[in-house]
Amino acid sequence: MTADIERRLAELREALHRANHRYYVLDDPEISDAEFDALLRELVALERDYPELITDDSPTQRVGAPLDTAFAPVEHLERMFSLDNVESIEELEAWQARLTRTLGHDPSGYVCEQKIDGLAVSITYADGRLVQAATRGDGRVGEDITANVRTIDAVPLRLQGDPPELIEVRGEIYMPVAAFAALNARQAELGEKPYVNPRNTAAGSVRQKDPAKTAERSLSIWLYQAGRVVGGPDISTQSDSLEWLADLGLRVNPASRRVTDLASIEAYVAETEKGRHDNEYEIDGAVVKVDDLREQTRLGFTAKSPRWAVAFKLPPEEKTTTLESIEINVGRTGAVTPYAVLEPVFVGGVTITNATLHNEGEIHRKDVRPGDTVIVRRAGDVIPEVVGPVLSKRQKRTRAWDMPAMCPFCGNPIVLPAGEAKARCTGGYACPSRLREYLYHFASRGGMDIEGLGYKTVDLLLSEGVIGDPADIFTLDAATLLGFEGWGEVSVNNLLGAIEGAKDQPLSRLLTALGIDHVGGTVARALANRFRSLPAMLAATEEQITEIDGIGPEIARSVVQWSEDAVNRDLVARLGEAGVRLEDPEPETETDTEQAALLAGRSFVVTGTLEGFSRADAKEAIEQRGGKVTGSVSGRTTALVAGASPGSKLAKAESLGVPVLDETAFNRLLETGSIDG
Repeated sequence: MTADIERRLAELREALHRANHRYYVLDDPEISDAEFDALLRELVALERDYPELITDDSPTQRVGAPLDTAFAPVEHLERMFSLDNVESIEELEAWQARLTRTLGHDPSGYVCEQKIDGLAVSITYADGRLVQAATRGDGRVGEDITANVRTIDAVPLRLQGDPPELIEVRGEIYMPVAAFAALNARQAELGEKPYVNPRNTAAGSVRQKDPAKTAERSLSIWLYQAGRVVGGPDISTQSDSLEWLADLGLRVNPASRRVTDLASIEAYVAETEKGRHDNEYEIDGAVVKVDDLREQTRLGFTAKSPRWAVAFKLPPEEKTTTLESIEINVGRTGAVTPYAVLEPVFVGGVTITNATLHNEGEIHRKDVRPGDTVIVRRAGDVIPEVVGPVLSKRQKRTRAWDMPAMCPFCGNPIVLPAGEAKARCTGGYACPSRLREYLYHFASRGGMDIEGLGYKTVDLLLSEGVIGDPADIFTLDAATLLGFEGWGEVSVNNLLGAIEGAKDQPLSRLLTALGIDHVGGTVARALANRFRSLPAMLAATEEQITEIDGIGPEIARSVVQWSEDAVNRDLVARLGEAGVRLEDPEPETETDTEQAALLAGRSFVVTGTLEGFSRADAKEAIEQRGGKVTGSVSGRTTALVAGASPGSKLAKAESLGVPVLDETAFNRLLETGSIDG
């Protein structure tokens, strides 16, 4: 039995050493974070049960990663520990209970911080001047990256105020999400392989041999801890320490918060998970620290971690699985999108079986092949994405995938138009897949908002042959629907009521629902405001359309081409015959005209839960008044509209001095245009 345990311990240690080397030194991971954590947990459990088998070189006995010998070693002034992880509220409660037992009372308070998914570093200032920066390395010795860190604009070269004689601070260097997307866009333009994720790209950027390369990567940093301090004020809490670091001009995350009890910690964790994609950087959890520094000293450290701090890991959003096959879908515009059929894998709280592959060019750039072991990422509520293959696990007989020549749904050719990245089916709405997507889009919330007409119902109506285009939706009757299995009077009346209500949707909704290329909600509202009726728009010239502010030649050309199509003209006529409103009433007063431009030129962000508005309704209300809604808070944001549980966007707005409007103030804004009360 002992021999089996020793063998398994050796296997785990070797696997973790290899993973550490590929992750930290080569910046080329071959397993996901979740798989690494699972191996480490198994090793910790075995070593706990068989302490006599612990070795000095076990991954549990050190922190971080081996050094890259290309960088000079730096001995840290104070050891940099890693944090123990918890993955459930029960484990968090058990951690808090251990603190209470050790102290003899509950801690006097805690500091909650976002766990930044970046590269841990130590930066030392002497007499206020940056003198050294190092990676965490093995916790005692790191790599000298001073020249590279000096190129990061967010790292001050001189401290502000009254700096101490010496201070060593710890933080996380990261690559902003937007910078990572821009970098991969440049890679795509050059035909180069895209980078895997912001964390590894940031690590590789910091450890460039040429600091000029680091300077090009738009890196940033959050500082979260003071290590060695010589001189300076007498500080007794972590929260006061963060304020002091900010006063020195160091970049401290505004989402950090002092709380007093376990319930508040759990609320912070829940808020962090809900808003994990609301930031301009990636996070993978929340860090909880005992606030009182004297209590920290009493609690002390284990061999690798402080007892007074813990990291709550959010559900992993990257895992590896097998790509079983690559299939295609034809969307409402005819665009052909390949997707991966995966061996089911649990990622980010859900089981994933399919993931987007974007287009054929992306598949070739990533060199993803059926049969590969692939890394799957799930970010927010978007379709999961295949990040790339794990090349070290590729089988020899795999073959590159090519787009099929013929559409599998309608048998028509698939072509790649000149200058476009996406291939297209040439079958028009004779393609069943395209028609299905078009009808779903037409009835969706962003279109005519016909509740109950989702994919399942669309598929039923298509299979029964009772609809063939959007106009047919408005000719459905109770007798037909009641003939379908599982349909009763309540469900039939609900659907017919929703269809009847959709007949009176504003013109902009109808234009959005019709799926004209390049015509989304904003363009649809501009067209509706200019022409007031669909027949008037059908008669418009490209010149007349380009006169509308914000509409260029490409959109105008698309609208005219759609309008000139005999099939589309017939569709419009049949919609009108079915009772669908094809025009908006003219503004009755000067006040109505002023209302349409009430928020013109102003930009807003909406976050949290509003009682009287869905997120889409709030966005539409702002845009109907000429305003713009963006996804992130910046210095150019006019105001943040914040409902319940606003997440980190509220802290960002407060840190930037952006006005924050509750629901009462938002309603006043919509009526008067004022944000000042």
